[in-house]
Amino acid sequence: MSALLIETHALSMRFGGILAVSELDFAVHAGELVGLIGPNGSGKTTTINMLTGHLVPVQGEIMVRGVRAHGQAASAYATMGVGRTFQITQLFGRMTVLENMLVPGLARPGSKKAGATRAARRHLEFLGLAALENLPAKNLSGGQQKLLELGRALMLEPAILFLDEPFAGVNPFLRDEIIVLVQKLHAEGRTFVIVDHDIEALQRLVHRMVVMARGRKIADGTVEDVRHDQEVLRAYAGF
Repeated sequence: MSALLIETHALSMRFGGILAVSELDFAVHAGELVGLIGPNGSGKTTTINMLTGHLVPVQGEIMVRGVRAHGQAASAYATMGVGRTFQITQLFGRMTVLENMLVPGLARPGSKKAGATRAARRHLEFLGLAALENLPAKNLSGGQQKLLELGRALMLEPAILFLDEPFAGVNPFLRDEIIVLVQKLHAEGRTFVIVDHDIEALQRLVHRMVVMARGRKIADGTVEDVRHDQEVLRAYAGF
């Protein structure tokens, strides 16, 4: 079995009287490509926010590469090798594409501008954005902004990447391009957890599906297993 990158035990999050995530047990090993799905309000984004340090759970434990991470800031998670993108892109609109890449690149300990610039241009070339490096990020299309946010996450050289709704608002051509890019990164050894409502795209991409409903994990298995799970069909597809 490959190395365990992230593991949770009885992870819970409450917002006032609403239990958004309830006693979640979840684990991701190095080299996995996992889809996290569920109806709106099932707790998917809340889970990602906890697993990347953007929310502190009210109960439970998070281990990152064997180290207890509960209560650490998002920057500490990034240092431990946890990267993410956001459902609504968090770019600096007035800064150029290259400058956006350099923000995380120069945040790494010991980084130098020349080296960070080389890494940024290498990632932009891979993502098909090299010709746009001097364009303000706000001038990119929605799909291009998703690609740029992926590039910024790659600048931190994460061991595991959480992608929150990477296909939302993206045209079919760019959606297919993102799928191919993720497949290439996975083949190079990257580990992914992907949240999205585009089940068709996820079925083409992931090897394992985790399904949440009403804050609970209701299924965890291969795409084929999940497709035929009766509780998933009731909760997710409304059957």
